Amino acid sequence: MLDSVIDGHNDLAWASRTLLGYGVEELADGVPSTQTDLPRLAIGGVAGQFWSVWVDPVLQGAEQVVGTLEQIDFVHRLVDAHPERLAFARTAADVRQAMAEGRIASLIGIEGGSQLGGSLAVLRQYARLGARYMTLTWSRTTTWADSATDDAHHGGLSAWGREVVREMNRIGVLVDLSHVAPTTMRHALEETTRPVMVSHSGALALCDHPRNVPDDVLAAIGAQGGVVMVAFVPTFVSQARRDWWEAGGEGEAPAVSVRDVADHLDHIRRVAGPHAVGIGADYDGTDAMPDGLADVSGYPVLFAELRARGWSETDLAGLAHENVLRVLEASDRDHESFLAGRAAPPATAALVPAVDVSTREGAL
Repeated sequence: MLDSVIDGHNDLAWASRTLLGYGVEELADGVPSTQTDLPRLAIGGVAGQFWSVWVDPVLQGAEQVVGTLEQIDFVHRLVDAHPERLAFARTAADVRQAMAEGRIASLIGIEGGSQLGGSLAVLRQYARLGARYMTLTWSRTTTWADSATDDAHHGGLSAWGREVVREMNRIGVLVDLSHVAPTTMRHALEETTRPVMVSHSGALALCDHPRNVPDDVLAAIGAQGGVVMVAFVPTFVSQARRDWWEAGGEGEAPAVSVRDVADHLDHIRRVAGPHAVGIGADYDGTDAMPDGLADVSGYPVLFAELRARGWSETDLAGLAHENVLRVLEASDRDHESFLAGRAAPPATAALVPAVDVSTREGAL
């Protein structure tokens, strides 16, 4: 179980909507149109997956909520259709039980605060349905939080945005800092009383993409016991690929390999600490992946590269699953208390008006 991977971000739910009509049975066999299916998850040594539920912002307002609920339903139906291979999980204990049984623990993460439809009550309902993290923004600034890939309106989090973070802490939903502006990251770290995660990003020092995390934030996340899960997206991990894309993407794309991903993991381990590294590949959220990491069967290639670089078995186990399980477990009691009705009552029922939307940019 040493290299049993718990990946922080996979967009199969939306890919299934667009390519498979939310079908779940066909995923038992090879599915050429996706980067994820059950046989390749097994080959890749995946022991747990946060299934991302993302909604294309062409859907707005209540449509965002409906789209999110459809994808949450997809995850539940996927697990129900394959009980011998998958197990629904909410807590670290659930994940460890699934791993012991040889089943893939299936967790849910919400990819974007706009999917609340402007209501903290919706956040609470997502949590009751099993969501354990929420990305504060997607690629556009909302009415309460600045995105990394849009104009800043709040200097980070608004007062309402800070309330969102507090409510997430209260009900045991992890704060995910992928997609958000560095100012939003810093505000969230000021506000949170629980460790945070970055579900699918890289190190800004190695690749100047706004989706990546600056060193001061990496260090702060490590100091607060959080985890930074590295995405495999080529434009996040390779400066040459990023520059080519920004120049219009003409001609042959610069090659990106497993070594580029390993460089980001090395950097984050140095800056944030070995306890703060994880993997959030972003399969089925982008078209291209590095050589050797084309689909979910490729994780062993990455671990071979890290072993060749001298990573200890303890650090590799932390990267694979122990670090993210520690972060999840730090909020498990909050989540269980909320579900059992033992948590303090919410401070408010509503949030701000409906948030801004945009089209998809590069990777989910």
